[in-house]
Amino acid sequence: MSVDLDTEATDLDGFPRFQRARVHARKLMLLMYLALLAAVLLVAMQGLIGIFSPDTYWLVLLAVNGAMLLLLAGAAQSAWQVASWRATAMGQVPVPLMFWRSAGETVEPESLSRFDRWCRQVADGCRRQWRKLGAEAPWLVGLAVLALLLVKGAWRFDLPTPTMAGQVTWVVIGLLAVCAFGMVVLERHLMAESEATWPEASALAATLRLVIAVQVLTIACLVCVDGERLWPARFAVLIGVLPGLAALELLIRAVLSMFRPSRPGEEPVLVARSLAGDFLQWPPRPLAVLQDELHQRLGIDLRQVWAFAFMRRAFLPVAALVALVGWLLTGIVEVPTNNRAVYERFGNPVAVYPPGLHVGLPWPFGKVLWVDNSIIHELATTTAEGAPEHLAAADGAPPTTANRLWDATHLSENSQVIAGADGGRQGFQIVNMDVRFIYRIGLSDAAALAAAYHTADVEQLLRSVANRVLVHDFAVRSLDGLLGVERAALGRDIGQTVQADLDRMDTGVELLATSVEAIHPPAGAANAYHAVQAAQITAQALVARDRGQAVQKVDEARQSATTLTDKATAEAHETQTRADTAALRFDAEHTAWLHAGQAFILEQYLERLTQGMAHANSLIIDHRLAANQAPTLDLRSYAAPIDPSQPKPASGRTQERNQ
Repeated sequence: MSVDLDTEATDLDGFPRFQRARVHARKLMLLMYLALLAAVLLVAMQGLIGIFSPDTYWLVLLAVNGAMLLLLAGAAQSAWQVASWRATAMGQVPVPLMFWRSAGETVEPESLSRFDRWCRQVADGCRRQWRKLGAEAPWLVGLAVLALLLVKGAWRFDLPTPTMAGQVTWVVIGLLAVCAFGMVVLERHLMAESEATWPEASALAATLRLVIAVQVLTIACLVCVDGERLWPARFAVLIGVLPGLAALELLIRAVLSMFRPSRPGEEPVLVARSLAGDFLQWPPRPLAVLQDELHQRLGIDLRQVWAFAFMRRAFLPVAALVALVGWLLTGIVEVPTNNRAVYERFGNPVAVYPPGLHVGLPWPFGKVLWVDNSIIHELATTTAEGAPEHLAAADGAPPTTANRLWDATHLSENSQVIAGADGGRQGFQIVNMDVRFIYRIGLSDAAALAAAYHTADVEQLLRSVANRVLVHDFAVRSLDGLLGVERAALGRDIGQTVQADLDRMDTGVELLATSVEAIHPPAGAANAYHAVQAAQITAQALVARDRGQAVQKVDEARQSATTLTDKATAEAHETQTRADTAALRFDAEHTAWLHAGQAFILEQYLERLTQGMAHANSLIIDHRLAANQAPTLDLRSYAAPIDPSQPKPASGRTQERNQ
């Protein structure tokens, strides 16, 4: 029951809370300073860590604990205002806050200048308005807003996997455990206070329970950090729900308290109460707490309402019936069209459910394991997948995965060692490849059972088997073969080997296709390999050209030799023919001479003479001019051109001699 000094004269010495008001104020001031100091220290550490590691989960934990300590400082300050008013009402000097100016310090107005007096009047007016508004309301609003900002800055679910806990983590766990133990001792001490001795003790204990809950959850988060699981980082973010709700409630209470009329003689009421902290008690009584709040604040007594009384009596039977019906409904299973379900009855698989609605035993007597139904998956042999590619527009630029140039690095490619030769010696070479497998779970029930019970991670198993097969298969292949004639058979051979291994392990996986998207030397060696290929092509072109020139020379030599041989043969044949003709003519003339004698010779002489003189200009000299000389024909100056086809006539001297 609050005390009003303006309406009644009350002996305050009879109230224990007034007698111990100064002691309470001193304790609350110490608690407020310690909470503020710890909160400032945590916020400073958060800023320092954020400079070097902005994506660590430590930022979230520091922000959450700092926000909760700020709310504890606000609750302590609000309780200090009430204890300070009681100490003043008792005539005691209240315990002042260090950063507030003492009210007893006065300065004579005559010693001040006109500007100083004006400033003093403005300050007094602001102070009066501050008292009307309430001294603690702006303080609580500021702390609540600051706590909400800290929680909002820590509310992020894109944190990476926390690193392995080290020595610093265990030191922090020890410090938090000591602080939580101290908070528990203080909370038990406050709960031991009676309502008459310290009415605000239960409200402060509720806020302390929130602080203890945040610290205990922080310890649990740090203990579960192992460097592999991601959920501790998500759990650290979810811890911020507690200080966020408490800060929002404190902000609403502080804003509403500004509109409540207050008088200096009326005992103030504690503003910084926490309904969320009242729920954190054992045994939990959320409905009782809510009912008490409604009855105290609004005067509504739910215990007098018949409907609520009936609901309270029927709550357990109705809840049990709903729980029973819900448990029985767990035996109804709806299998979507893209899945199948392996039904287990008492742990024994008895059927494979196709898509549709099925009824079985409720959990845990009947359970189902989900299996894909004709869903086609694509798997790359490398685990260095980048961010998922967005669908490219029909008229836009092609996606980066469509870039198959050798001098570009692709995240979906991995390096593989293959056989090679250097200078006639065996060696190794490195190629980049992008091999993808198109697979699905077999359509038979046996394949579904094998995929459900024999394989924990189909994707990881297929990648491991594929990498092992690629290592063995590429060890016997060369780079020229992979880039040439062997590439067509590469995908078929790899697919058959991988499928054989999957069948041997009874995984239920059906490999539909093996696609060799790209295979080439590393991007850094692409230009050098292009130069080698160009040099090889140039050398082959030069060799082919020289071979063509050599064949051309040989053919030309063969043609020339054939021509000369044929010409010599023809000339020999002609010579032989002329010789045979001359021999026949000689035989004919000899035979004619034997039969005709001197007449044949004369006839031949005249015939030759006719032929020789057919086109010549002749000069006939009468033989009678010189009685002692024979007739003479001089053809030297009047000789006609000689026909090559005709036999050469005898000279005049020869004819003259023959004559």
